[in-house]
Amino acid sequence: MTHLTIGDAAPVFEGKDQTGHSITLEQYRGKKVVLYFYPKDDTPGCTAEACDFRDNENALKAKGIQVIGVSADSEKSHAKFSSKYDLNFPLIADTDKSIINAYGVWGKKKFMGKEYDGIYRETFLIDEEGKIQEIFTKVKTKEATAQVLTALGNS
Repeated sequence: MTHLTIGDAAPVFEGKDQTGHSITLEQYRGKKVVLYFYPKDDTPGCTAEACDFRDNENALKAKGIQVIGVSADSEKSHAKFSSKYDLNFPLIADTDKSIINAYGVWGKKKFMGKEYDGIYRETFLIDEEGKIQEIFTKVKTKEATAQVLTALGNS
């Protein structure tokens, strides 16, 4: 699990999104950022989570929140996934896992009795100054936006 805690400075990053544009955390200084990590494009849970963020764009924008997804999939894979589901936010292709490792979301996982290395489904809410405001380690894929908005209501 992550080694970062609430109040820590969010690790800075730079990566290419599904359109080949460079995305940095610094670009969003002054805005809240939902930086969510997910295992794989176009899988049931990852699709549900992405579509939940897509469908709640207005509620998130009303709170000044920018959503950014990150996985180890390629730009090409992200482009297909984004196009297929008409996603309205950047997906960073972290193929070298530099962002994934900086946020501590890579490690041992278990599925059907088998252990393997993979990306933890975790979400970080980063405040306007670049500090971690909330960490979601038990993400509900169909309620990801509600989890974020509930946490904001409690802060």
